[in-house]
Amino acid sequence: MPVALGAVVAVGEGGAEWWRVLPAGIVSLSLQVGVNFANDYSDGVRGTDEKRVGPTRLVASGLASARSVKKAAIAAFGVAAAVGFVLAVLTTWWLIAVGAAAILAGWFYTGGPRPYGYIGLGEVFVFTFFGLVATAGTTYVILGRTPAPTWTLGSAAGFLACALLVTNNLRDIPGDVEVGKRTLAVRLGDRRTRLLYLGFLGATFASIALTGALSSGAFIGLLAVPIARRPMVAVRRGATGRDLIAVLGDTGRLQLAVGALTSIGVALFA
Repeated sequence: MPVALGAVVAVGEGGAEWWRVLPAGIVSLSLQVGVNFANDYSDGVRGTDEKRVGPTRLVASGLASARSVKKAAIAAFGVAAAVGFVLAVLTTWWLIAVGAAAILAGWFYTGGPRPYGYIGLGEVFVFTFFGLVATAGTTYVILGRTPAPTWTLGSAAGFLACALLVTNNLRDIPGDVEVGKRTLAVRLGDRRTRLLYLGFLGATFASIALTGALSSGAFIGLLAVPIARRPMVAVRRGATGRDLIAVLGDTGRLQLAVGALTSIGVALFA
């Protein structure tokens, strides 16, 4: 989603280096894969996945060894680093620092002696790297600058990424409390975490509307509002445990719809 949004802003502004969308997409996807493997590894070796309610994890379930999952994480981060280095060579060297920060953020979310995901800072980094950095970074490597719409659309992408994370953490509150994992959801408690989820979805569409004031085509993204109804109702009515896995899927589909509709709108009316 953030790569698509960043790309259409750049193309709408007359970006000539549109072919760089592909390597930017590879970097983003590789980072996402790397983060998931890294989290699987770190949570598995810490034992915090032993009471997990969500989808099966490789290390905790014994489907794969901790060593092999760690290698998979390193390989994915390696792909992101290699392709990102090429983009930095073609644009500006300071992108290497941004890429390194993204990889470190991915690893230390649940890895290292003091993982920031265990102290309630996960949403801050997810919003930053899977929202603002991914979107603005894509626009920059294509266009060489970051117009205002890339930041509002980056915010929309970030809020939706945070909604996905909050869904996971809301589901895992009971288990996380037992193992001492102090996610933001644990700190806020069940009721306020549900309000936070609803707030993230509201902020997503507010960001799309704000972008529409800058680029009218973005208003098409608001057509995804009805898709938000089912997960919002489920969260408001107190869905717990495995019922929140369905909310996670609905939130992912909402993310896809918002990204696709907004990208199409901005591209058509640029």
